[in-house]
Amino acid sequence: MVSAMGPDLPGEPMVIQFGREICGDLYTAEAREWLVTNGIGGYAAGTVAGLLTRRYHGLLVAALKPPLGRTLLLTKLDETIQYGDGISGNLRERFYPLHTNRWADGAVGPHGYRHIESFALEGTTPMWRFACADTLLEKRIWMQPGENTTYVRYSLQRSIRPVALSIKAIVNYRDYHSSTQGKGWRMELTPVNQGICVTAFPDATPLYLLSDQASVTPMHDWYYGFDLAVERYRGLNDREDHLHAATFQITLNPGESVTIVASTEAQPKLYGETALSTRRAYEQKLIDLWKTSRPVHAKAPPTWISHLVLAADQFVVNRPAAAGEANGKTVIAGYPWFGDWGRDTMISLPGLTLATGRPEVARSILRTFSRYVDRGMLPNRFPDSGEVPEYNTVDATLWYFEAIRSYYAATQDDELLIELFPVLADIIDWHCRGTRYHIHLDSADGLLYAGEDGVQLTWMDAKVEDWVVTPRIGKPIEINALWYNALRSLAYFARQIGKPHQEYEAMASRTLARFSRFWNDELGYCYDVLDSPQGNDAALRPNQIFTVSLPDSPWSPAQQKGVVDACAQALLTSHGLRSLAVDDMQYQGIYGGNQRQRDGAYHQGTVWGWLLGPFALAHLRVYGDRVKAREFLEPIAAHLNAHGLGNISEIFDGDAPMTPRGCIAQAWSVAEVLRAWATIGD
Repeated sequence: MVSAMGPDLPGEPMVIQFGREICGDLYTAEAREWLVTNGIGGYAAGTVAGLLTRRYHGLLVAALKPPLGRTLLLTKLDETIQYGDGISGNLRERFYPLHTNRWADGAVGPHGYRHIESFALEGTTPMWRFACADTLLEKRIWMQPGENTTYVRYSLQRSIRPVALSIKAIVNYRDYHSSTQGKGWRMELTPVNQGICVTAFPDATPLYLLSDQASVTPMHDWYYGFDLAVERYRGLNDREDHLHAATFQITLNPGESVTIVASTEAQPKLYGETALSTRRAYEQKLIDLWKTSRPVHAKAPPTWISHLVLAADQFVVNRPAAAGEANGKTVIAGYPWFGDWGRDTMISLPGLTLATGRPEVARSILRTFSRYVDRGMLPNRFPDSGEVPEYNTVDATLWYFEAIRSYYAATQDDELLIELFPVLADIIDWHCRGTRYHIHLDSADGLLYAGEDGVQLTWMDAKVEDWVVTPRIGKPIEINALWYNALRSLAYFARQIGKPHQEYEAMASRTLARFSRFWNDELGYCYDVLDSPQGNDAALRPNQIFTVSLPDSPWSPAQQKGVVDACAQALLTSHGLRSLAVDDMQYQGIYGGNQRQRDGAYHQGTVWGWLLGPFALAHLRVYGDRVKAREFLEPIAAHLNAHGLGNISEIFDGDAPMTPRGCIAQAWSVAEVLRAWATIGD
């Protein structure tokens, strides 16, 4: 059996592999998507079928202003093999298209997916085997760490005679959120050594299309009307044009390979074998770090966990450094369309870094974000088009405390604690005094209030124009659970480094004393929000699970059990918790349609994968059964084969069969499953 790290390196047994039963059926093959990344915000993504279904698909979506400024440069490669000697009457030359396109009129052509014998992930590298007569051709795609460089390598594994391979390079130049109508657009195509340089317009970043062996012929043919089925489902523009910029050609003998390189670098490494070995060695190092970090006598985890370890690395990217560091680090919230968000980064940090044996990455992230604290708040989002962060979040800052607590528990790094303590103390001070968006401590009950009209501040942040779908103005329960834990953590940090701690302990005690206001005796679980403009909100939502899963719970054992049981019976699914109970009048069971329809369902019943980890940990706290707690995580193993391959989706429909939706790869979904698995242990 081929290993998950590729045929040349030791590794875990492969678990993500399909034959013709998936690859040969267009509906199932186009629903399964792959992702490769480069560590600076760039990526490549597509479908097993090779069919474009999203505006976000492409072989090189480069981060031109790392980690953002993502720009589609190379859309796809359309390959055709020519096979036969053209002499013998029974061996006429035949053309086998390996690519698949769907056009604006709904027609599919050619049908290259029919030649896919199998698909597999080797680590994070997608690999196809195309079988045409007795010919077997392998194709792999990966990226160079730290560069906007994508490699596509073709290897002829089997054939009784040479095979001619023709590869059309289909390009674009646009923001990854946009779409292109190409009529009248002339790009400059300049021959360079071993390829061509594509310049979309005078100030554009050049794209280099190169090959280690193939010859290249510049072209300039617009292909009009690619159909994007997923964008249509999302109520967005579902038509796009792309430019056929060049054709690469080579004749391969059995055992030979050729590599196509797409890069913003003028002189990237061209030799595919060396570049692939570099990629495999990088991923093997990640696996080794993770294995070394685990307890010596721990049982070997299931293979699907090792896929999540590699997936975790895809979200960790560079951001301008903190003082004294070569590179700062941050977290891409989700692929293919999210950037780095403060909330997602802090929630994800323990699972992506500490559970995978990479505390130095956690340290860099914590230091990097400390530079952006302003008026006691962490940024919510770094915009794609600008450098000014947005601060419309109440929870990102509080999750920062929990991320530091997790880091310190793993490292006992007093030096970082001393460095960050003034930042944390200032955050608490700002919250007591009051900061943006009416965020302030209510002196009457020691609870944190947040919100004003027109602004969404919690993780339930859907907004369409002026409509805030779930405003949650008032005192949200998870915000106050985080506030209580932040005060307890800061008091602990102060004791550890010899700072006064009594004030923070007293504040925590005041919060605890009135936290009981959240308990709804009649229902046996918690109010979601207190003191909202409409009063106390008794909607059954998953936010209360954090009152049990966070280190310091404000509840008695009986109340903790009430919270877990309520979530288990009304919200739990195989892939996460519903954002609203099914019997609520506002419940929406299907996520789809235009933006208003989608955002209207986003937190009104849609299942969120990241909540599965906190639920499993809360269940363990209440019931003390590690086996049962792990069982809640195990359905994710099958999900890794179903949407974003080797990854965990952002969301799922609330109604069966809980179809995966949203981002194909979401940082906090991966992180929280990893963290929960590591915490539950054997």
